[in-house]
Amino acid sequence: MKLVLLSGGSGKRLWPLSNDSRSKQFLKVLESPAGEPESMVQRVWRQLQEAGMADSSYLATGRGQVEMIQSQLGGAVPIIVEPERRDTFPAIALTAAYLYSVAGVSPKETVAILPVDPYVEAAFFDTVAKLETTMEESGANLALMGVVPEYPSEKYGYIIPTTDEAAEGGYMQVSHFQEKPGRAQAEQLMERKALWNCGVFAFRLGYLLDILQRKGLPLNYEELQKQYKLLASISFDYEVVEKEENIVVQPYAGFWKDLGTWNTLTEEMNKSQVGKGVVTEDSEGTCLINELDIPVTVIGAKDLIIAASPDGILVTHKAESPRIKEVLKSFDQRPMYEERRWGHYKVIDYVKYDEGNEVLTKRIFIGEGKNISYQMHHKRSEIWTFVSGEASIVLNEKMHHVKAGDVVRIPEGTKHAILALTDVEFIEVQTGSELVEEDNIRITLDWEDITLHQFIS
Repeated sequence: MKLVLLSGGSGKRLWPLSNDSRSKQFLKVLESPAGEPESMVQRVWRQLQEAGMADSSYLATGRGQVEMIQSQLGGAVPIIVEPERRDTFPAIALTAAYLYSVAGVSPKETVAILPVDPYVEAAFFDTVAKLETTMEESGANLALMGVVPEYPSEKYGYIIPTTDEAAEGGYMQVSHFQEKPGRAQAEQLMERKALWNCGVFAFRLGYLLDILQRKGLPLNYEELQKQYKLLASISFDYEVVEKEENIVVQPYAGFWKDLGTWNTLTEEMNKSQVGKGVVTEDSEGTCLINELDIPVTVIGAKDLIIAASPDGILVTHKAESPRIKEVLKSFDQRPMYEERRWGHYKVIDYVKYDEGNEVLTKRIFIGEGKNISYQMHHKRSEIWTFVSGEASIVLNEKMHHVKAGDVVRIPEGTKHAILALTDVEFIEVQTGSELVEEDNIRITLDWEDITLHQFIS
């Protein structure tokens, strides 16, 4: 069985720590068994490794999250890349084309899809693994996984079985689905042995390939990438699941939680304070998460969440924190903090002048042995002031050695790259008419390839 984790998200529900490039699954606010900060995606991947399932697992994501995933999980993790952000049906369709035409997976193989950020215990993955057997025994076209409810929740969708009697394999036939119900209806659904829909399901690869063929879509990954923008932005649930009649559901009776809001996330944090600041003892139930270099002091404030990052500051009552996505729906701002495969950067200052010129200042960290690609820009110049560490840089095919205190000027059109010989920090000041990602003209990525372009000075 192949396992595919869907990694998406707009970054609004856990603002200001999350943004368009750092969605909630990448926030290192949990704690690993070793006591180290851990993100949701790191936690899930660790659990997959412990369950012996990581070698058959893939991550499907948009271009904007690739470097974040590589930064947190390493460069060897197999990633299926969407050319642009769509809904779950296009993402899963592209995944099927990749597995078939690139990875060489048989159409008879079972494929399980799950979110990248479930907060679960190890037994959850035992049930995921069971879906392959469930598919074989039931003869169903789709096998879902449903969580046995602990209480009549109004936050989750429900899977309603045709009967409360399970087959020998523990699975049940699915009657229909119910979106987030009111409390009274949720109580009735629980009496019918309905299950929370946790977004986990399985199918044979050939089943989805047949759907693509009926829609006139290519089964080749590269061809489907080219046509990706033509696919309707629709969820897999609406496009496939709710149209399918031969569906079973495998119950899971263990711990499961969706850490999708600040109040649910802070319930699972081992510390009530992360980062600089003071929270007085009489601030009961209050959590402070501070990524800024300045301290935040909280005095006598109960049941609040205070979150501060370069993207902004949030102060909310825990019970009201789910409103953040609605409040920010018209809020548009470039990400002020990003993790990349080579390290991370923080925007210190950004100014756009009346005459149209822009100035952007970043503090950039590159980990030892990592490098930024060989690239150039047509619409901006850069000045690098090195704060710490040592590095090799290539400027227009010539290599130089730099250290703390050195200043490097990179005019428009200059080809450049940097390799960190030790951990390196430097201040980058960009000046130009348009400071956008599209002006990063990448020539090559690997340092060995970069050195082929240069002559030692």
